[in-house]
Amino acid sequence: MTTGKINVSVENIFPLIKKFLYSDHEIFLRELISNATDATLKLKHLASIGESKSEYGNPIIEVKIDKEGKKLHIIDQGLGMSAEEVEKYINQIAFSGAEEFLEKYKDSAKDSGVIGHFGLGFYSAFMVASKVELITKSHTDAPAAHWTCDGSPEFTLVSSDKTTRGTEIILHIAEDSLEFLEESKIGGLLSKYNKFMPIPIKFGTKTEQLPLPEGAEKDAKPEEIEVDNIINNPNPAWTKLPTELTDADYKSFYREMYPMQFEEPLFHIHLNVDYPFNLTGILYFPKLSSDMQMQKDKIQLYQNQVYVTDNVEGIVPEFLTMLKGVIDSPDIPLNVSRSYLQADGNVKKISNYITKKVADKLKSLITENREDFEKKWNDIKIVLEYGMLSEPKFYEKSAAFTLYPTVDDTYFTLEELKEKVKDTQTDKNGKLVVLYASNKEAQHSYIAAAKDKGYQVLLLDSPIVSHLIQKLESDNENLTFVRVDGDAIDKLIEKEETQISKLSDEETETLKTAIEAVVPKEKYSVQLEAMDSNAAPFMITQPEFMRRMKEMSQSGGGGGMFGMGNFPEMYNLIVNSNSEFATSLLNTKDETVKANLVKQALDLAKLSQGLLKGEELTAFVKRSFETIK
Repeated sequence: MTTGKINVSVENIFPLIKKFLYSDHEIFLRELISNATDATLKLKHLASIGESKSEYGNPIIEVKIDKEGKKLHIIDQGLGMSAEEVEKYINQIAFSGAEEFLEKYKDSAKDSGVIGHFGLGFYSAFMVASKVELITKSHTDAPAAHWTCDGSPEFTLVSSDKTTRGTEIILHIAEDSLEFLEESKIGGLLSKYNKFMPIPIKFGTKTEQLPLPEGAEKDAKPEEIEVDNIINNPNPAWTKLPTELTDADYKSFYREMYPMQFEEPLFHIHLNVDYPFNLTGILYFPKLSSDMQMQKDKIQLYQNQVYVTDNVEGIVPEFLTMLKGVIDSPDIPLNVSRSYLQADGNVKKISNYITKKVADKLKSLITENREDFEKKWNDIKIVLEYGMLSEPKFYEKSAAFTLYPTVDDTYFTLEELKEKVKDTQTDKNGKLVVLYASNKEAQHSYIAAAKDKGYQVLLLDSPIVSHLIQKLESDNENLTFVRVDGDAIDKLIEKEETQISKLSDEETETLKTAIEAVVPKEKYSVQLEAMDSNAAPFMITQPEFMRRMKEMSQSGGGGGMFGMGNFPEMYNLIVNSNSEFATSLLNTKDETVKANLVKQALDLAKLSQGLLKGEELTAFVKRSFETIK
């Protein structure tokens, strides 16, 4: 029997482990199963190069709960340890068994999938255990060993009668951690952290029905047997080559990762790179709502099939955190931290690679099947528009696959759009004018008026459209965007014919004065314009610049950027001086009647813009009923 003190650089490391090493105590199970996986993969590697005479077979890792004895068992069939190795790898924490193993076999073990987690990972057991036992037998002929420690630096190491290869760790669960003796708790942790570990993990048993033999009676009941309940998928889709997978395989894996997601993904991107860093994974584009924040934290980060986190900001470009899927990289540590991500050069390379891969995939999709891509556009546009604004490298490539839909569901790339409008939509300075609507229903009358003139009207309705068109204009100096209900539309687009006003200058000024006496000056700028007599008598537009700045501040741009969070509500009231209403209003002598007519016309114009609400809407309805009484 051997007794002694564990060789650590701190007098008592256990309180540090329990309080500071890991922020979440449940991590202990991930660490111990990672160790068991290491031991199994190491044995597989040694057997493959002839350095172990042990028969590898079909090893599994087993997790057992002994609720009555308040114990949790983790059992593997890996390479095990001799007493000397226990002394070295468990008692002398300053050494790392994994580092030594990798150094010795660095060439042949390069692609063996060894994680390497002896040392402090093992001691995470003391976060939930008052005592830990380790019973182990090496794959060599060395005698088995039994190590015990009660959470102090004191340990005992004796021989064991264990005859089978591998290691069993027995955790005597502490009184403050009895939740880890519940099947639902352990099952949940195994599903969270170890769902895709490369070695099968057994947790209890399950009942399966044997197939009925040929010629069995119709009412015969199939025989039931108990089989191992393997809770993980050791060969998930991302560990395979894209050529080995069908579209059905990708969809099946999506359902495995997101069993509560009922809609199929729109498409997937398979990541696979081994230089200058290692990374595999599959990203899925789901159907997205316009609420970007709600979509985040759906990508899972793994390290050699061990779950690390679903907070992948820094590793995945921020705009892609709204996607779903998995990324696996051995270059990311298990205990990943934000400070590590900011300091590590590989992380930025990974982020850039993923950006490039996504852009290449989108380009291939639109090239291979434009019609199908157009059908998916509205479900993916929010991600791509956000990417264009936040990632310069993505923006550089975006022209090849970014679409601009019209109100009539026709789709153009920006270059196609420029070609389409170059002869019909230019201003006096020769700039191309792109008309767009942000709400097809609310801006219907303006859209109809623009289409009557033969103009193309885009439908740009994402919450960040103001930022996007600002960027497009800055990068295309011969291009300007104007919303159909904006005040710039008539100034920017050359009219096919100039309308002559039916009113004299004096009559125009009189009418304007009468209207300004009723309309709130702090909110509306009254402008009389000679338009077609059939056009609406009153129309409301908003100054293009003010509207854009307001929209940008509401979506997080203008307010933070310029320190102007609350823009005043300013509108233009465009009065058609050639309308019959204008003439009638000018000829009305009763000032009360005239005021009511102006109010009614203004409210109708506000109603068409969705601006009539609350008390004003109530008053309008009451006034309208009084009029028709």
